[in-house]
Amino acid sequence: MPDIAKLQIGENVYEFPLVKGTENEVGIDIKTLRSTTNGVITIDPGFKNTGSCESAITFLDGEKGILRYRGFAIEELAEKASFLEVAYALIFGELPTKEQLEKFHTDIKSKSVVDDDVRKILEAFPKSAHPMGILSSLTSALTAFNPSSVNVDSEEEMYNAIVKILGKFPVLVAWTMRKKSGLPLNYGSKSSGYVENVMKMMFEEPNEEYIINPIIKDALDKLLILHADHEQNCSTSTVRIAGSSHAGLFASLSAGISALWGPLHGGANQAVLEMLEAIKADGGDTKKYMAKAKDKNDPFRLMGFGHRVYKNFDPRATIIKKAADEVLKDLGVEDPILEIARGLEQEALNDPYFVDRKLYPNVDFYSGIIYRAMGIPVEMFTVMFALGRLPGWIAQWKEMRLNKEPIGRPRQIYTGENLRPFQSIEKR
Repeated sequence: MPDIAKLQIGENVYEFPLVKGTENEVGIDIKTLRSTTNGVITIDPGFKNTGSCESAITFLDGEKGILRYRGFAIEELAEKASFLEVAYALIFGELPTKEQLEKFHTDIKSKSVVDDDVRKILEAFPKSAHPMGILSSLTSALTAFNPSSVNVDSEEEMYNAIVKILGKFPVLVAWTMRKKSGLPLNYGSKSSGYVENVMKMMFEEPNEEYIINPIIKDALDKLLILHADHEQNCSTSTVRIAGSSHAGLFASLSAGISALWGPLHGGANQAVLEMLEAIKADGGDTKKYMAKAKDKNDPFRLMGFGHRVYKNFDPRATIIKKAADEVLKDLGVEDPILEIARGLEQEALNDPYFVDRKLYPNVDFYSGIIYRAMGIPVEMFTVMFALGRLPGWIAQWKEMRLNKEPIGRPRQIYTGENLRPFQSIEKR
């Protein structure tokens, strides 16, 4: 393959270098496009064909169904690693040694106490507030209690900021759920693991000891790993572009949470359950709704099937389907919503229309099922997604700042009015 790309505009031919990644991905470096072509730019709505950066964190091949963190296959990480090990690898580049992991966990726990004034901010929200709005606000509020900016060139300062947010964020997640559920706010235990602490803080009743179910814990661990990073998606790009202005880590994370909130992104697993509720309310006929999904003239949209990046199958869904089956079997849940989900799954896996189009159940479909079986309110599903994505956002923000990437500033093609005179209000 040549090492340059040629662009012809009229009679002029311009040359631009090609950039090649370690997995043989190829991009055209057009950073000099405007200056060399006298103002010509590219148009790429949604940036579907535009690389915003070079990154060493996550590799994704949607056509082949490949997802790797720092070179490690997602299948192997989900099977053999803990969420905290994966978080360390994403942020620092390598899986931790036993000593590094123990220190990392100890340091996180030492920073897990949230200033009590944050509790007052939480109490000011009405019960009707969406948990994602609360979480974004509380994460941003942490900046007020940690006003000094992080020197990204100082490993010590960066490390302290990282363990601080990893310690406090699960508390904010748990408090957000307990606020919604009317339960008293609490803290975890320094003797528990990271994911065990999350479960304890979320579910512990004030009048009884919380016992960890190992199957639920394992499923949650896997879910958090599977959501930990996903290349340059909407929320990750938001974190990077916010951070490119040298906005602080907490403020940039808050921006990412808001981006994740949308139903086309992190809110997809909530949308799955809302769809299942609607099907139940209409009688629960899965065949009827599969037929509606195949009808191009029907506005019904089947949520939780297919993926805008994975054109074959979502490797995360393959992993989490097994965990979903184990959770439902262990809990013995009898829930008409989950029965409808199973019906849709079987229809899609056996219907030629869906098989031919590779519209398989994705990770949002199965994560919603697991969260519902665990007793997590549907409004909290995207909050759980944010908890999993936290280390990926941190890693991406850290990489962007250390690479000294310029401030994000997309261009546009103007399609408005040409120059026209101002008229006084009497003549309008």
